[in-house]
Amino acid sequence: MRIDETIDQAFQPIADFAGSVVFYSVPLMGQDVKLILLWLVAAAVFFTLYLGFINFRYFFHAIDVVRGKYDEPGAGGQINRFQALATSLSGTVGLGNIAGVALAVSVGGPGAVFWMVLMALFGMSTKFVEVMLGVKYRHFPDKAHPEKISGGPMYYLRDIFDNRNIPYVGHILAALFAICCIGGAIGGGNMFQANQSYMQLVNVTGGEAGWLADKGWLYGLFLAFLVGLVIIGGIKSIANVASKLVPLMGGLYLATGLIVIAMNFANIPAALGDIFMQAFAPEAGLGGVLGGLLVGVQRAAFSNEAGLGSAAIVHATAKTNEPVSQGFVGMLGPFIDTVIICLVTALVIVFSGAYLEGNGMEGVELTSRAFESAIPGTRYVLALTVFLFAYSTLLTWSYYGQKCTTYLFGNHDWIVLSYKLVFLIFIVIGAAAELTSIINFTDAMILSMAIPNIIGLYVVAPEIKKDVKKYIEDIVNKEK
Repeated sequence: MRIDETIDQAFQPIADFAGSVVFYSVPLMGQDVKLILLWLVAAAVFFTLYLGFINFRYFFHAIDVVRGKYDEPGAGGQINRFQALATSLSGTVGLGNIAGVALAVSVGGPGAVFWMVLMALFGMSTKFVEVMLGVKYRHFPDKAHPEKISGGPMYYLRDIFDNRNIPYVGHILAALFAICCIGGAIGGGNMFQANQSYMQLVNVTGGEAGWLADKGWLYGLFLAFLVGLVIIGGIKSIANVASKLVPLMGGLYLATGLIVIAMNFANIPAALGDIFMQAFAPEAGLGGVLGGLLVGVQRAAFSNEAGLGSAAIVHATAKTNEPVSQGFVGMLGPFIDTVIICLVTALVIVFSGAYLEGNGMEGVELTSRAFESAIPGTRYVLALTVFLFAYSTLLTWSYYGQKCTTYLFGNHDWIVLSYKLVFLIFIVIGAAAELTSIINFTDAMILSMAIPNIIGLYVVAPEIKKDVKKYIEDIVNKEK
């Protein structure tokens, strides 16, 4: 048995225990309902209603903000609004948009697509709230570099409880969030991305008989080198790359997907009918409807990370002194990530009918087959897209983990450098090793971020509503 397999087996009981806690389920109408999903859905619905459907009413205002209409010359911050959005998207537009959506359709049927999109639309409100708080409660913790900004749930969780004279609670929740985020950054945001992008490259270069089949370490070194070139430069370097990479990879993927959809034009009415009918299909029974709903909600939550608080870390560095306006920028993330990119993936799979040929649970293989059925050779385009998606996710999650590390251990240059080196080493490990249990454990840590984060959102809800009301009166209503 190889060393990595021995380590993985030894870690399996820990991963299983963490999964049983975080993904604790209760039976309902023949389905196992994960409580963490109810936690995320409840927050999304609550803030959508509490803020008067802010995600729909001010959608076009959000577009105006991100395109620079309300820029503030001289405002504090390190990156512009678009760079903040692009960097946030580079962390969410990843393998979940390809493999995760395929999994939703193969397990939950076409009806899962409807619930996935609906969850994303409601999730825009949660994303708005956490990004707004990220800017409002950001700090300048490094005296040696006063221009550098730190923000995110670890800061606003600590401060909102301290401001309400509730000692220790905020510090505990902030530390819990930071620990889970670091674990998630090393696992799901690092090793998983490196491993899956390597496996896709192997698949298109001859499979197990190909030259790359036993050279995961070499691919890992190459990927670590590319990531290191960017992350050593900090958030400005990451944002500069992300602002160019996200439109490029998103455009390439969307263009290919739209071509496939156009080639299946005759199937569009029937496929859309299947999606809607199966979302509420009486022949499936309530249990079947609930099953599709749960799968769609879970894939949306994993894809756009609304409620996890991760996006607030990078949006906190945006050049603005108005937290609410950056919240509007942030809420576009779930729309772009899930309603547009994930929906295109889902439509390609449903329109092509590729999911009907599958044998149950499938991931990137199903997406690849759907593209190939329309345009032979697109598996190579998909392999390039997987690489770019994984690379962009690595860049952003390296920053998330870095900011949580400096929150816990101090914002010192040697701590930052040490973290970056460790992160790069784990890229090589992730590409070369089979550490499924460890990655499953860190995936549980990523979802765990939602527990302390959403507690804080509920506590500060009246303050959020007050700030939003004032912003709309001062900015939006004056233009009417």
